[in-house]
Amino acid sequence: MHYGRRHRRGRKKHLEAGLPLAATRQAALTLNDDPAKVEAMGVTLTEDCPDGYRPLELLDFDDRWWNRFLDAAELPRPDRVAACAQDHGHHPGTSNRLGRFKIWEELLTEHHGDPAALIYETPPTMMTRLRDLHESANRAVTADSGSAAVLGALFDPEIERRAREQGMTLVNIGNSHTIAFLLHGGRIHGVYEQHTGCLNPEKLWQDLDDFRHGRLTFQQVFDEWGHGCLTLATSDKAGAFPETVVIGPRRAMLHGYDASFPAPGGDMMLTGCFGLIKGMEMLGLEDRA
Repeated sequence: MHYGRRHRRGRKKHLEAGLPLAATRQAALTLNDDPAKVEAMGVTLTEDCPDGYRPLELLDFDDRWWNRFLDAAELPRPDRVAACAQDHGHHPGTSNRLGRFKIWEELLTEHHGDPAALIYETPPTMMTRLRDLHESANRAVTADSGSAAVLGALFDPEIERRAREQGMTLVNIGNSHTIAFLLHGGRIHGVYEQHTGCLNPEKLWQDLDDFRHGRLTFQQVFDEWGHGCLTLATSDKAGAFPETVVIGPRRAMLHGYDASFPAPGGDMMLTGCFGLIKGMEMLGLEDRA
């Protein structure tokens, strides 16, 4: 059996049943950045399917399946595919939490908070899941799912206007990760990311208040098992980013607080899809589709 991407639970149950399991080294990155640790789990690393094993290819996007489906339905194939997935990145020898936050740090420092840097025509080498997705989906435009959600909120022209002119704290409360951005003047001025399971409504609201006022530190979030927090010098016009806009499948966590809960494009659960469109627009890709 060749192990695919993001199927840890199936791997655990398979091995607990006393069955052998093998994986390619690329697929094994979904389990751990360290090959020795993957082998210690009981997984054999090999580039060829061993005798007696049944190969199983697991993909985030199966281009062949979709092409067969579209052909059978007599529907045209898309000119371009855009897709998102959560990707901690490949960071051998260091914490995945630290490694993932490096992505946000580079967004603020190297890309000066440009939202267009949240979407990739070609993903960075360290983002192994997005690179696999990029290749399997015929060189798709990709983004991290947290990035796509934030861009999706900006798909709403009114939200984008208020974020640009007044300043905004934009929060995506996902099933596993909560990410917040400080927005003003068409730029991202701060990033906060924590595991949703480590939060309750009071804790999240306090973190967001400290975040927007520059009081929340990277070390505090990291010590509380999150990814971190980074805030850059902000525009005087942004004030304390007073408006809080909340999206995401677990947005009800902040119901009752001084926040708004939009549905960009008319369907909150499609926010990430609209975010991919918004990101392509920012890169000028929709004109080349």
